[in-house]
Amino acid sequence: MKIEAVDFFYIAMPEVTIAADGSQDALVVRVQAGGLTGWGECEASPLVSIAAFVTPMSHGACQPVSASVLGQILEKPSDIAEIAAQVAYRSMDLLQAAHTWSGIEMALWDLLGKARGEPAWKLLGYERAYPKLPYASTLFGTTPEETFERARAIRARGFRAAKFGWAPFGDSLAGDLAQADAARAGLGEEGVLLIDAGQIFGDDVERAAARLEALSRNRVTFFEEPFGGASLVAYRGLVEKARGTGVGIAGGEAAHNREMAEHLIEFGGVNFIQIDCGRIGGLGPAKAVADYAAARGVTYVNHTFTSNLALSASLQPFAGLEEHRICEFPTELRDVARDLTLTKITPDAEGLIHLPEGPGLGVEINVSALERYRVPVEIRVGGKTIFSA
Repeated sequence: MKIEAVDFFYIAMPEVTIAADGSQDALVVRVQAGGLTGWGECEASPLVSIAAFVTPMSHGACQPVSASVLGQILEKPSDIAEIAAQVAYRSMDLLQAAHTWSGIEMALWDLLGKARGEPAWKLLGYERAYPKLPYASTLFGTTPEETFERARAIRARGFRAAKFGWAPFGDSLAGDLAQADAARAGLGEEGVLLIDAGQIFGDDVERAAARLEALSRNRVTFFEEPFGGASLVAYRGLVEKARGTGVGIAGGEAAHNREMAEHLIEFGGVNFIQIDCGRIGGLGPAKAVADYAAARGVTYVNHTFTSNLALSASLQPFAGLEEHRICEFPTELRDVARDLTLTKITPDAEGLIHLPEGPGLGVEINVSALERYRVPVEIRVGGKTIFSA
């Protein structure tokens, strides 16, 4: 099959707010080859990512992503890896390229799976896909009381695990302790509790470590992203301080290549590595990180906070790792993300989720939603239109 077309759909809610909620907009990618269609989703600024595909060449090492993708042959998994290598080489000075390529790469696995009649996880080398324990991923309430009610509601919906994140966590030590206590009280004694700091501590190990006692008291399984993704020294310092507390340190969603994630494991010492397929370069590098983590006793966890298309993609790279069981599961999606797919991934009677059974990513797109939420885009350079949708 020859890659004939790559199309982008910028979709968004009528109003996008400053809330740390990635489901307010999306960049959906459609790839066509051999009469088949594959779908993917970039976890990035839609407009900038589109531009990275169509931008005029600056020089040989700063070419648009399109230069490495259009016209390429897709017959087997290694073809996807070869295209990825070309993108990395030809667009090495185009920093947005990894984000743009991530959505395209997802779509290629979806397309190849449809061509072969196999799910993406099987193409990645797994013999079977294991069910995962979803943690309801949500934001902290503005007050501990609101967090308590959110946690109680999550428990009432049958979730056995929950993650609370971002503001107001990090505003004050007393406030953070109260939020952690409220989350545990609402979730109950048996629930798996996770906390996401949203990089609020910069690289200040002592500020982050001041929360460890309360997190340990509330039996928090992991403390996510206290620092920026490149703060390896800070991560290592906090991991050392957390030893003996029962609190694991998690990070990795900011990784936009395999090496960044591996360095966070090797030099940052994280206990949980969280990978977003819409940032790291797609399913291929995410699977490589999953293998790297498993060989070193580090737990792989997916990162996703958008649609069920992105959720399915995020599950494929560790589908066959039985012991890597917990997975992120957004529970409060905005309409644009919820309506994007006709396929819905939902917990079963035991509170577990299963990967879609269809070929590729196994997700059917609601094409009418693409039009309903579409943000018209036109990019003009030198008086000529180079992109319009």
